[in-house]
Amino acid sequence: MSPYDPSAYPPFAVTVDLVVLTVRRHALCALVVRRGEQPFQGRWALPGGFVRGDEDLAAAAARELSEETGLCAHDPAEPGAGNGAHLEQLATYGDPKRDPRMRVVSVAHLVLAPDLPAPRAGGDANSARWAPIEELLPVEDEAASGLAFDHARILADGVERARSKIEYSSLATAFCPPAFTVGELRRVYEAVWGVALDPRNFHRKVTGTPGFLVPAGGTTTRQGGRPAQLFRAGGATLLNPPMLRPEV
Repeated sequence: MSPYDPSAYPPFAVTVDLVVLTVRRHALCALVVRRGEQPFQGRWALPGGFVRGDEDLAAAAARELSEETGLCAHDPAEPGAGNGAHLEQLATYGDPKRDPRMRVVSVAHLVLAPDLPAPRAGGDANSARWAPIEELLPVEDEAASGLAFDHARILADGVERARSKIEYSSLATAFCPPAFTVGELRRVYEAVWGVALDPRNFHRKVTGTPGFLVPAGGTTTRQGGRPAQLFRAGGATLLNPPMLRPEV
């Protein structure tokens, strides 16, 4: 291997930013934290932070998620890992001017979790909250989001990843508790896609897709009305046929 001089290359930092999505009160919401330090002190931002020298990207993302919000992540390869959040790498953002402090490359991660209580803030964040996507990414003017750094773009990319991925994978169940009804799953699709779905057609599709849902045993009346059968996520990771988004 030819020798090289590390000082000949400009130094830069690596961070992880988290697009944490959940469904609360039938609306798709993202987790944001109010920055307690400069730059962008007082502005809302996605949770995240710098990668330490002794950790890989996934470990850094899981640590930041826990430190700044109190939420825990589980390995996406273990669908039965309980109520932890689904965590996967989203994209990399490296605009030289995205951070006024220095050259910072961010590796964003997508996090999906069931309806969760108010998070706790930590690290350099002095408050944290769930905010509806429509509030953070106004349709009429994306620049009006007010998020720090390039986090509006990262959030938009994360939302689109979630919207497209639940078409062909079983990832929508990551928004649900371990045992859920078809109606609860339908409301996840409606919240993520922002459309209303026909209940009968949806029930036929999801119960007819091999490996998507399996009976959990028992029923519930937590949604009101007659008792509804409980299901849990099946072993399928890819849906065939896919659940295509309606045209809007």
